[in-house]
Amino acid sequence: MQSVMWKQAVEWLAAAARDPQECKREWDYGTGTALVEAGRYWDVLSVPDRLGLLALDRLWRDPLKVPGPTLVDSAARRVGFFLPPDPVSEWVGSGVRHVGRGSWVAVPPPYRPAGRMEWLVPPDGTGNLHAPGTLESALREATEALAVLAPVSAEHAVADCW
Repeated sequence: MQSVMWKQAVEWLAAAARDPQECKREWDYGTGTALVEAGRYWDVLSVPDRLGLLALDRLWRDPLKVPGPTLVDSAARRVGFFLPPDPVSEWVGSGVRHVGRGSWVAVPPPYRPAGRMEWLVPPDGTGNLHAPGTLESALREATEALAVLAPVSAEHAVADCW
């Protein structure tokens, strides 16, 4: 059952590449990441890692609902949420980037990490994506939590200097 899911996920994700077969070869025999086009099957909302990880934690609160595909780039310190193309939500915030039509995203295969790229929630092959409204709410909650934590972090930083 698991191998069927991985095959579906590979096909779904590779379908967004210019050449799906070359994409799969790159995953298996190349660098391990491939460029796939945003805007046709999905867009990506890229946010700073602390914000993204807190938002993902909030999305996991509902045990009956698995969040959509979520990617982390540990070197860039970014989390990418895959959502439907051209969402109606306005994505506003420090370091928030909406990646849509005409943009390309580097992704590892859904079945393993590749260098600095790793799936926190891999695609399942069904086309399940983050619901923009739910993601927006989770990001707002995470932003509020970070705002409360920021003064505490600053106090510790000053105390550590003495």
